[in-house]
Amino acid sequence: MSSTKIGKYRWTICTLLFAATTVNYLDRQVLSLLQPHLEEIYHWTNSDYADITAAFQLFYAIAMLFAGRVIDKVGTKWGYGLAITIWSIGALVHAFSFPIGSGIANILQLLGITVWSASVLGFMFSRMVLALGEAGNFPAAIKATAEYFPQKERSLATGIFNSGANIGAIIAPISIPAIQAAWGWEAAFVIVGLFGFLWLGFWLFFYEKPEKQKRLSPEELAYINSDEAVHVAPSEDVAVQQKISWTKLLGYNQTWAFVVGKFLTDGVWWFFLFWLPAYLKAAYGLTGQAISMPLAILYSLSMIGSISGGWFPVYFINKGLSPFAGRRRAMLVIALVPLLVLLAQPLGYISFWVPVLLIGIGTAAHQAWSANIFTTVSDMFPKKAVGSIVGIGGMAGGLGGVLISKVGGALFDHYKKVGHIETGYTIMFAFCAIAYLLAWVIMKALVPAHKPVEL
Repeated sequence: MSSTKIGKYRWTICTLLFAATTVNYLDRQVLSLLQPHLEEIYHWTNSDYADITAAFQLFYAIAMLFAGRVIDKVGTKWGYGLAITIWSIGALVHAFSFPIGSGIANILQLLGITVWSASVLGFMFSRMVLALGEAGNFPAAIKATAEYFPQKERSLATGIFNSGANIGAIIAPISIPAIQAAWGWEAAFVIVGLFGFLWLGFWLFFYEKPEKQKRLSPEELAYINSDEAVHVAPSEDVAVQQKISWTKLLGYNQTWAFVVGKFLTDGVWWFFLFWLPAYLKAAYGLTGQAISMPLAILYSLSMIGSISGGWFPVYFINKGLSPFAGRRRAMLVIALVPLLVLLAQPLGYISFWVPVLLIGIGTAAHQAWSANIFTTVSDMFPKKAVGSIVGIGGMAGGLGGVLISKVGGALFDHYKKVGHIETGYTIMFAFCAIAYLLAWVIMKALVPAHKPVEL
């Protein structure tokens, strides 16, 4: 059937997912861009900043586990709406981090705890609220994709909405320094936080489950459900209400393949997202609006990687491979690309553009990888378990992010003291380069061939 006869409403839903992911990463990116400025105001060390980012990642990891479960229970529409409401509030709270931190510090002092300063405590609290909401983005978006797209289109749809992460990361370095210069750093958090509430209105108006969606043609609904029999029990509405224990889900190699893939690779993206402005300042003295163009170009490459990565498996599928096999073949090729990041430091003496472009290629590969690894969940599990599996994997990815952030902060402080901070970045870049290939090998060993899980 032609796309005209089928209908295109599913792509409206994809557009909403794209917009939400853009807002998600715009909110997430503000702190890293303001870090050089806040570091001077509050006299943060690299370890202080690592503690703030680790607080986000740890809370995100824990919340991700429950976010998938909540979204599976209450449904995509209200689960997503709740998530963006919480993370938008979290974004706004950042503007009041210091007075909040002062209150927390006073309470902790009564308990004899003086590990962190008031500013660090305030931003840690704000990041935790942000993380609580943002943890719902990907479980909800992947579930919505599984609901609105047949299997063969899911990686493309995922690649498109996931590219919103890069749009957010592109908009942020262009807008945040300008907002800070005009109205102060607090205004940056407030203005960005308000976008989430704008998106919420559109989401509640346009989204409904496909079976109840009046804007969806019968032909498009049939197309969406064309491969339903392969994975999903006849009564999905009944099945989604059934509680599937984490213990049961953790008994499958398919779950562990996703968990390992996320644990090893999510931290790479977190590292680049949170530490690139600090790296450009430490290595090249770039701050404020001077980093806007390099970061915009870097994340533009990432956006290309996300969309092309979503399309890439189709090339192998058209060659005769199954969707899962085509996805896995594409992921192997993608896993080789970040090896170029190994050259970022050795060739960095030429110009700061060399590491920016090489890291940009690495982040593009990450987004291509991400579009495919998310889709392997709906390849292997029925829709009723997708949110829970994405949540479990997201928790693993968040814990990986905590680890890489803490290790990075400690390395940078150590090598900064001895006058060789570039060595710390060389070590971190080396891990970022090999993480994907290592993840692919382990995932292949855990799930040698496609075997859908029956629950």
